[in-house]
Amino acid sequence: MQRRFIDYLVITFKGIAMGAADAVPGVSGGTIAFISGIYEELITTISNIKPSLITIWRQEGFKAFWTAINGSFLTALLTGIIISFVSFMRVAKYLLEHHPVLIWSFFFGLIVASIYYVAKQITRWRFATYLSIIAGAIVAYYITTLPSMAGNNNNFFLFFAGAIAICAMILPGVSGSFILVVLGAYKALSDAIHDFDFKRLAIFILGAIIGLLSFSRILKWLFKNYHNLTMALLTGFILGSLNKVWPWKRVLSWRTDSEGLQVPFKEESVWPTAFDGEPQIVFAILLMFAGFFAILLLEQLGSKHQN
Repeated sequence: MQRRFIDYLVITFKGIAMGAADAVPGVSGGTIAFISGIYEELITTISNIKPSLITIWRQEGFKAFWTAINGSFLTALLTGIIISFVSFMRVAKYLLEHHPVLIWSFFFGLIVASIYYVAKQITRWRFATYLSIIAGAIVAYYITTLPSMAGNNNNFFLFFAGAIAICAMILPGVSGSFILVVLGAYKALSDAIHDFDFKRLAIFILGAIIGLLSFSRILKWLFKNYHNLTMALLTGFILGSLNKVWPWKRVLSWRTDSEGLQVPFKEESVWPTAFDGEPQIVFAILLMFAGFFAILLLEQLGSKHQN
C-alpha cells in the first residue's frame, strides 16, 4: 500500500485518538481503531511479526524487513498512541475525579455511535449472528460489574497485567484500562508513568508485547474464518460496555486503597434523577451528541483513506 506523508500523519492522529480512549477505564482503543478504518490492518500487521523477519533482514536487507513488518504504519500509529496515552492519562485522571458525568457522557455518545458502525460490517444475519451479539453483550456487561481488586506492586503481576490488558485494548468494546482497574494494576501503572519508573514500565511493556503477539494471531484467524460471527461478537462487546460508561453512578461500597484513601469498590448505573449529586443533564446530553458526531467524523476519515 503506497502512502504519502499526509496519510501517515492521519494514522498518527488516529493513534492519538486510540491512546486517549485507552487512557480512560471503560473505553477501548480497539473501538477507535475499528471505526477509523485501520483495525484489520493493525491486527494483520501485529500477527505478521515473527522470528523469521530476522532472516529477511539478514538476507534481503533492512528495507525488505521494514516493508515486511509494515514499519511506517506501526511507527506512525505507535507514536500517536504513546504520546496520547502518556499525556492524556493525567488529564483523564483529573476529569474522572472532578467532572465524571461530563467525560462519561462524551464517551457514552461515542460508544453508541460505534455500535452501529461495527454492526454494519456484518454482511449476513443469521441466528448464530444474533446469538454472538447477545453472548458478547453479556460477557462485556459482566466485566463492567466486576469490583476492582486491591493494588498489587509485584513485578511479575505487572507483567501479567500488561499481557491481559493489551488483549482487551485491541478488542473493540473491552477497555484495557478498565481491565487494569479490575486487576488492581491501574494505579501501579499510572504511578510508574508519573514517576518515570522505566524499570516497571519496561516490565509492563514486555508483558504487553507478548500478549499482543499471541492474541493478534487468534484475532487474525477469527477474521479470516468467522468474519461475521467475530463482528457480531465485537458488536456485543461494545453494546455490553455501555454500562461502564453510563454517566450517572451510585456507589454501593467503598474500599481503602494503598494510600489510605476511600475509593469506590462497587457501583451501579442509575437514572439522572437518582444520582447523588448534580446530574448536569443539559451538558451531559450535549457531550453525548459531541461524542456521537466525533465517531461520524472519524468514520468518514477512515472511509476516505480506505478508498
